[in-house]
Amino acid sequence: MRRYVAGRIVQSLIVVFLVTAISFFLIRLAPGDAFSFVGDYTMSDAVRNRLRAQFGYDRPLIEQFALFLGNVVRGQLGYSHSMHRDVGSILAVALPRTLLLMGAALFTSFAIGIAVGAFQAVRRGSWLDRSASGILLLFYSIPDFWLALMALLAFAYWLPIFPAGGMVDQVMHDYMSFGGRVRDVFAHLILPSLTLAVLSAAGIARFQRAALLEVLPQDYVRTARAKGLGERTVVLKHALRNALLPVITLLGLSLPALVGGTFFVEKVFSWPGMGYIAANAIASRDYDLVTGTVIVGGIMVAVGSLLADLLYAAADPRLRGR
Repeated sequence: MRRYVAGRIVQSLIVVFLVTAISFFLIRLAPGDAFSFVGDYTMSDAVRNRLRAQFGYDRPLIEQFALFLGNVVRGQLGYSHSMHRDVGSILAVALPRTLLLMGAALFTSFAIGIAVGAFQAVRRGSWLDRSASGILLLFYSIPDFWLALMALLAFAYWLPIFPAGGMVDQVMHDYMSFGGRVRDVFAHLILPSLTLAVLSAAGIARFQRAALLEVLPQDYVRTARAKGLGERTVVLKHALRNALLPVITLLGLSLPALVGGTFFVEKVFSWPGMGYIAANAIASRDYDLVTGTVIVGGIMVAVGSLLADLLYAAADPRLRGR
């Protein structure tokens, strides 16, 4: 088990390093830089060159990358030109907000996906099964940013049930009681988290349906039915429990999709997390802030995949002896 965990940690570190290198070079190879401004505000060549030299942008890319890696090892992610603060302090505020959104979406997506998949497996071949499959395929095919825009229009403007955007009510939040503040955050969380959850739940439901269909014909399930147990008890306490093991794998696979989806959803709903900050940083060519968000996102995906592997190893006795 220790060798297995050590191997997965080494793989995770390699992935984070590759993500860091790719993000670092891609944004710097794009035309322009952080001090190339367009519009009404102009900057003289002398001032621009002085700023490039001050922040090291006039050096060769390999040298810049080596210096950046050295700073990352020391826990320094650079300085944000657009927000005029250290990248680490910005991400320290934005990361919990993104984790809250992703955690709510992850829990909701697995709850919906497992429930719908079990419902389809029990009613295999019925019109309900076929209808659910068509609806799931529709949601699975919808781009996340388009669904976010439609949800915003439908439930914040046409039918104003939920707040239009942000994380809290900017005017009244500070004057609310503790319970009122919690409800305020929850109300702003519903639309973005449901948007992410519905997209992920479609794939989880299909996977859960296939896994449960493999378990239902097993001998122990037929034995449970022969003992006179009700169909709901047989499915929930015997079949579904064993069919959940393959779904654990989806936990690690869902995190990259959630991290990517969060980027667009946070921007559409103005949720002040890492995706929202990264989108604004790309528009302003804020090199260090973009690279810092990508690094943290890569670490989140690597840690999530590692946790999924550990959960799978804990649930599968065959992996414990490795």
